[in-house]
Amino acid sequence: MGRVLVIGAGGVGTVVVHKMASLPEVFPEIMLASRTKSKCDAIAEKIGGDRIRTAQIDADKVPELRELIRAFKPEIVVNVALPYQDLHIMDACLAEKVAYLDTANYEPLEEAKFEYGWQWAYHERYRDAGITAILGCGFDPGVTSIFTAYAAKHHFDEIHYLDIVDCNAGDHGKPFATNFNPEINIREVTQKGKYWEDGRWIYTKPHEIHKPLTYPGIGPKESYVIYHEELESLVKNFPTLKRARFWMTFGQEYLTHLRVIQNIGMAGIEPVMFDGREIIPIQFLKAVLPDPGELGENYTGETSIGCRIRGFKDGKEKTYYIYNNCSHVAAYKETGAQAVSYTTGVPAAIGTMMYLKGLWKKPGVFNVEEFDPDPFMEQLNLLGLPWVELHDVDLEV
Repeated sequence: MGRVLVIGAGGVGTVVVHKMASLPEVFPEIMLASRTKSKCDAIAEKIGGDRIRTAQIDADKVPELRELIRAFKPEIVVNVALPYQDLHIMDACLAEKVAYLDTANYEPLEEAKFEYGWQWAYHERYRDAGITAILGCGFDPGVTSIFTAYAAKHHFDEIHYLDIVDCNAGDHGKPFATNFNPEINIREVTQKGKYWEDGRWIYTKPHEIHKPLTYPGIGPKESYVIYHEELESLVKNFPTLKRARFWMTFGQEYLTHLRVIQNIGMAGIEPVMFDGREIIPIQFLKAVLPDPGELGENYTGETSIGCRIRGFKDGKEKTYYIYNNCSHVAAYKETGAQAVSYTTGVPAAIGTMMYLKGLWKKPGVFNVEEFDPDPFMEQLNLLGLPWVELHDVDLEV
């Protein structure tokens, strides 16, 4: 159906190309590119069948990106590299008039901050160029936003309260490890909490608000309110929301390690001098922590991610819980990656499919909830992330 260029050869990139390669009628030509070509080659070799072409690329360099795009001529570029590189890749796609899709919003390297404003600023330029940019097409952000759009379309006249709940009940056997890029993960979870209520953002101390929530098939897990990027787009696109929050589970051992890392300055993003040269503490920490892409082999348990929603339908108050549980063991057996990578990579492949089929294709820059959720939801069930709906239940929040 169309050529696809995937940039990023970590755990998510591994899942994306595995899923794409299994659907040759949709993805007849796939290229995987990364700063380290050997990683791309290893993934391609594991998939086999000469399904994946590979290339070396420095995604920080727009001229290199443009050159690769011109050489391969993809219909869409799928960015599963680092959030720091979003704008470089968007610039290259805009210059070459090629569609763009990512799974996480832009984050400047020099500041622990993420927001959609930088990418939304590209809307008019993408619209005028006649090309599509699809933002945040992972699980959260991504599927959680599509779950919300699906609920709004089929089950609610007005959504008033939204709580996105993310539980990883897996065990990888490591004293401390992050489930995706350590630098991004630690920056994300150590920021102040932030949620939307009564038309304004409420800020909290990191991990200040917490309570046990019960997750299907898992049981109660202590859950913490943190800020997550999809809240920014959801309160914009669903203006009836009175409150929107994001909850994530953390074990006490993880939080203890995190506090120590912060207390000794290893989460810092400002350069320090060591042995006559500048280093960034959090980048050094990343180098010594376990590689998230190598956690899958011994990972047990599962994730449970979903949306707990309260609002009105036909004048009556209604509650609704929609979620997916994903097994680390099953994800690794299929793709060689753990469930956190799987739950991000599968939606990225589906979003790319939506574009190639012409179902999610319009000029400009859009978050996933601005497209029709139905065909995407259908593919989730078919491609390994089946969802469950519970109506009129206790949401606990």
